[in-house]
Amino acid sequence: MLSAREGVLFTKAYAVAPTCTAFRGSLLTGQWFARLEEGANLWSTLRPKFDVYPDLLEKNGYRVGYTGKGWGPGDWAASGRTRNPAGPEFNGKKIDPPTSAMSKIDYAANFQEFLTGRSPEQPFCFWYGGIEPHRAYEVGSGLKSGKRLADFRVPWCLPDAPEVRSDLLDYAAEIDWFDTQLGRMIQMLEAAGELDNTLIAVTGDNGLPFPRCKANLYDCGTNVPLAVRWGKQIPAGRTVTDFVSLSDLAPTFLDAASVKRPPGMTARSLVPVLQSSKSGGVDPLRKQVFTGRERHTQAQANSPGGYPMRAIRTADHPYIRNYLPERDPAGSATGDPSTFRDIDAGETKTYLLSHRSDPAVANLFELATGRRPAEELYDLRSDPGEMRNVSANPSFAAAKKRLAAELDRQLKEWGDPRATGSAEAFDTYKYFGKF
Repeated sequence: MLSAREGVLFTKAYAVAPTCTAFRGSLLTGQWFARLEEGANLWSTLRPKFDVYPDLLEKNGYRVGYTGKGWGPGDWAASGRTRNPAGPEFNGKKIDPPTSAMSKIDYAANFQEFLTGRSPEQPFCFWYGGIEPHRAYEVGSGLKSGKRLADFRVPWCLPDAPEVRSDLLDYAAEIDWFDTQLGRMIQMLEAAGELDNTLIAVTGDNGLPFPRCKANLYDCGTNVPLAVRWGKQIPAGRTVTDFVSLSDLAPTFLDAASVKRPPGMTARSLVPVLQSSKSGGVDPLRKQVFTGRERHTQAQANSPGGYPMRAIRTADHPYIRNYLPERDPAGSATGDPSTFRDIDAGETKTYLLSHRSDPAVANLFELATGRRPAEELYDLRSDPGEMRNVSANPSFAAAKKRLAAELDRQLKEWGDPRATGSAEAFDTYKYFGKF
């Protein structure tokens, strides 16, 4: 199984946007997500003018493909593309009966089919997009697998209750299934004698699918695992603490394949960091990372708009700007099952809503669903869970000013519509989802 012993573990890797479509578009293009027009929103499309690394590799002789969830959710054909931006689909092999609420695709068998159809010695690029650990989960599956409630550390932002712990165990059980399929794929490469010549990167598209996590710019929504293995091409057994944006993977893959990057790509290749022999901080320029969000679901009351945010994260502080604080960050309380739609449905959400009046839960409910000020700043040295906003505290005025200025500078450099005054379009782009 892939581990830091065989490659490099990154502890500060961040999803560019904690929402599937925007993140996957950014990873495929190597672009700041807000430059992707419609592609910055969930359930959107991705225009062909935005080059994606699978297409670029294919033009240079690579066999490309994907299994599971590629780019999406959305309608890639609506923009004129002829296939999913992640490449040709390999989802024909199924598991019957499914092993969980979501596990219906035999990812490893589909990878084997992909390899079998490849010409001898042809280089390849394959995207394994495990639908797990997306919701829904089989309730109680974690406990059934032998996991124990006491073994899980509950994040600061969630109630510490048996129902929540069980939900977290179900989430962990889905990750186990993902890991099992990945292990089978690695064994296939090893059996074929190609493992040590293959660059393998394993990560996620956002943080925990729980309240105040996914679709938020706190660490629980954006800080994700990243492990990279590349045989003898990189010194192994290292842990790197540099800040990494996962959009950096696109230029990394192109550089590793000696394929020219398209002009205007905002991300930076990780190849120099991977080939370094250092652990800890490697690249002195990687001292911060930027994240953002536009429309997730259509969750605002009487409005098609989203909840736009941008953030800069340093070692000591995350600074978050909420552009429309009069809107609801988790969606509106509508009084029906779509209440707070930007929070994924599940046992934890149900518990949070049903216990919102309990003294031990009320503050967590407000942090997850309540309206937020235009600026948020957290002091990670005293508040690692990002629970106490200190943006109005005079003691942090200098830090807030510095981070706000740096965020403005970077957004302007990238041509982010939120910095150029042309952001209204994000609310008008077509939403291809059901809700």
